[in-house]
Amino acid sequence: MPKKTKMTLKEIKELLQAEVITGEDCLDREIRFAGGSDLMSDVLAFGKPGILLLTGLSNSQSVRTANIIDAKAIVYVRGKKPDKMGIELARGKGIPLLSTKFMMYTTCGLLFSQGLPGVNGLPHKE
Repeated sequence: MPKKTKMTLKEIKELLQAEVITGEDCLDREIRFAGGSDLMSDVLAFGKPGILLLTGLSNSQSVRTANIIDAKAIVYVRGKKPDKMGIELARGKGIPLLSTKFMMYTTCGLLFSQGLPGVNGLPHKE
């Protein structure tokens, strides 16, 4: 069975056993690539429109950065959840927020193992 090269947020939610914090109505969004970092300067450097941002930075700066790079959604790792300001900002900008208990490494590995490429676009190799 061939691996997927894109996933919906709903599929990602299920794979990562994630909680939807905001954006329940956006789970049909297609995600074509992802990238993870806790350093928002790195996200600004490598991020591109449409990315699924994976981060443990749970303050409103992660939402502001996601908005700047036109991310499709944010998944907070390590069980982190954004602060109230971040949630309100995400609602206003239409950025879905999810939280998974998995560490960054595991989260990235799970997504990559299902065929979702990283931000650099390298295809999954079997």
